[in-house]
Amino acid sequence: MTTAPLGEETPVPPMPERTPKALRAAIAQHAPQLLVDFDRHWRRDIADAYDLAPVPAFMARWWSEYALARDPRLETKVHRLEDEAAQEPDYARAKALIEEAGRIRRSAARAEPGR
Repeated sequence: MTTAPLGEETPVPPMPERTPKALRAAIAQHAPQLLVDFDRHWRRDIADAYDLAPVPAFMARWWSEYALARDPRLETKVHRLEDEAAQEPDYARAKALIEEAGRIRRSAARAEPGR
């Protein structure tokens, strides 16, 4: 895997292949704080399943989580927006903050393998 530059700062690791095994390895290497929850979710919903229907939803969730976590600057921005929204007394302003955080999350989740 190569790394893509993040402005003038730390390189952001590329997205892995779109498989559970590759995603888990990337999380373990670049966002280990997510690993316990990833593994717990895997064991609870996927590992012993006789139906693979939940796998796409599992991958979508964790793809998105990793896409954000691999870029600490972006992750910090999203969490700051969400925290501000939680404290904002003005409903319209809180809604705008949450919508902005959601746009950033969705954009990060669209990252393709290798990018």
